[in-house]
Amino acid sequence: MTTEKMLARKDGAVGWMKFNNPERHNAVSLEMWRAAEKILSDFAEDPAVRVIAITGAGGKAFVSGADISKFESERASMEAVEHYNRTTARVYSMLNDIGKPTIAMIRGYCIGGGVALAVCCDLRICSDNSKFGVPAAKLGLGYALPGIKRLVDLVGPSFAKEIFFTARQFSAAEAAVMGLVNRVVPEAELQDYVQNYADTIAGNAPLTVCSVKRIVGEALKDAEQRDVALCERLVKECFGSQDYIEGRRAFMEKRKPAFVGR
Repeated sequence: MTTEKMLARKDGAVGWMKFNNPERHNAVSLEMWRAAEKILSDFAEDPAVRVIAITGAGGKAFVSGADISKFESERASMEAVEHYNRTTARVYSMLNDIGKPTIAMIRGYCIGGGVALAVCCDLRICSDNSKFGVPAAKLGLGYALPGIKRLVDLVGPSFAKEIFFTARQFSAAEAAVMGLVNRVVPEAELQDYVQNYADTIAGNAPLTVCSVKRIVGEALKDAEQRDVALCERLVKECFGSQDYIEGRRAFMEKRKPAFVGR
């Protein structure tokens, strides 16, 4: 699947989505957000895709936020801003809630909407030359509760405030200290490292991986909002699955298991 500014491919059990606007450091237009929504929907519905990886083209940026050159045509009025925000919110929510594990492969600049996008992923792996920042305070932009809550859940309230209050760029090392990224690897090794991580996850039992994703999501909610029954059902489904039998047998037979996701 290919659009002018968005690229998608399926490599075995891994679905790759790439933001393809390198001349603008992969700044995202409304058209690109709409294409991303379609790509993610396709990955979510394809049982052959077990892991979703997201990255940016050109080698200099993951995503550098909104395409400011499009503001006059896409965000000039309050109505246009609300339409744009609804579209981006749908993509963020879809990525955050999608039932499959997601990885943000970050190389270079990850700014504004790029950080918001990466925070929606389950894992973030970046190159050692990456830069992170949310310059909202330099532009007078407002950030809604859902996006801020995701950041707070990830790095805690103090670091979330620091990111927004200073509006400065943080190094990969600083991002690791904050917990904003899971791993920092040499730039030349990033692609292979993420591919190996994605393949490793895809080779594990899908019911276990996806159940943990759902249960972690429930754990982040206030106690009275948690769906405990759902969590218990997901655990029972793992123990009652064909994959549980396969996992035990493969362990005893000292071979790699062949999980089927049921």
